[in-house]
Amino acid sequence: MPIRREHRFFYPIDWPQLSATIRFRRAGGACEGCGRPHGQTVYHLGDGRWWDASVCAWRDGQGRTLRTLPTIEDLGVVRATKVVLAAAHRDHDTANNANTNLVAFCQRCHMNHDRPEHRRRRWRTLFRRKASGDLFAGPYGTR
Repeated sequence: MPIRREHRFFYPIDWPQLSATIRFRRAGGACEGCGRPHGQTVYHLGDGRWWDASVCAWRDGQGRTLRTLPTIEDLGVVRATKVVLAAAHRDHDTANNANTNLVAFCQRCHMNHDRPEHRRRRWRTLFRRKASGDLFAGPYGTR
């Protein structure tokens, strides 16, 4: 996942090597959240269930084999996604690069992990935008 320009100074200079070590050496090229393999095209149903071609089985969002197969209606919405692993911080602190704080996630698991942080940042951005508008334009529109 690309790092925003304003956040690059929070990462160590050897981040690409550290990230590769976590993703490929420790995680073995698979998501540590759901088990999806890096670089492979995975067929999924959009709700976390995906087809694991290596063992010919459907898996859920946590990588466990499904006990019941998807229905015919579910299979009508099969999508394909190329999996790309990224190293993520468990505690969202980019200064904490301990091995136990870093995890290899696919796009889906990374977004699910970061969802609360994205909501917080979105609220802060909208709040600042509104506050700036109130400060300079006033609470009412000028005509």
